[in-house]
Amino acid sequence: MSDLFPQFIQQLANGLTLGSIYALIAIGYTMVYGIIGMINFAHGEIYMIGAYIGLVTITAIGVTAGYPLPLVLGGALLVSVAVTGLYGYAVERVAYRPLRGGPRLVPLISAIGMSIFLQNYIQIGHGSRDISVPTLVSGAVEFQVSGSFFDITIPYSRVIIFVATFVLMVALTLFIAYSRMGRACRACSEDMRMANLLGIDTNRVISFTFILGAMLAAVGGVLIALAIGKLSPFIGFIAGIKAFTAAVLGGIGSIPGAMLGGILLGLVETFAAAYLPAEYKDVVAFALLILILLFRPTGLLGKTNVEKV
Repeated sequence: MSDLFPQFIQQLANGLTLGSIYALIAIGYTMVYGIIGMINFAHGEIYMIGAYIGLVTITAIGVTAGYPLPLVLGGALLVSVAVTGLYGYAVERVAYRPLRGGPRLVPLISAIGMSIFLQNYIQIGHGSRDISVPTLVSGAVEFQVSGSFFDITIPYSRVIIFVATFVLMVALTLFIAYSRMGRACRACSEDMRMANLLGIDTNRVISFTFILGAMLAAVGGVLIALAIGKLSPFIGFIAGIKAFTAAVLGGIGSIPGAMLGGILLGLVETFAAAYLPAEYKDVVAFALLILILLFRPTGLLGKTNVEKV
């Protein structure tokens, strides 16, 4: 019994880390849906591309070149965010803008096609096998509970993930609440036609939403690649499905809901893997989603849309 509490704390830390990544990706889904009412199913591949760009940047700088860690890590994040933002913009211009006025199913199929294209594009350039990522951040925070033989170990790479996610979430919340573009995003989310009539460049706002979501996903991709130490072209599909689940769980269209849904899904998945057979972790995660949708279809923080007639 003495080891139960430290094991719980260990899994709690692991769950917060995983949930932070899901939250960063889920924001891209929920912002796009909140403004244009569509799901960007290519978003998981954008996350994967961000991780690869980070790896290429780290390789170009050189891990053994003797540069300070903040410089290498910051450079990888900046390049990945900038380039991945361009990919997000390209997805919006190619897969969504030409089809925005058509049936809602058409952009969905286009996004799935873009997802497959991006996945194969990376496979052609980097191969389909796992690629190792150099260890930039080593060491861990260790705690020992008196009377227990189990040590709580939290790697610094995972601490960075949680801290970076928290800072980005606060910055995004303030940006949406107080900046001019944030107010424009909220106006478009409420009523796209009225926002257009009031002089808001809705095309610019939609493009910005895709770019911002891609940039946040890129941060998650680079940080998780450094934490787990490997990459493959297929990590985007699984992460994208989980992040979409988190967005629906928290309330699709709600940014706080995406944050809450990501953290909650990460915790549920981690504790299920720790205390149940490992193959049940996805079952528990999606069972939670089904229960939420049965009893609260709008998600935890979602709002019911009232249509006026």
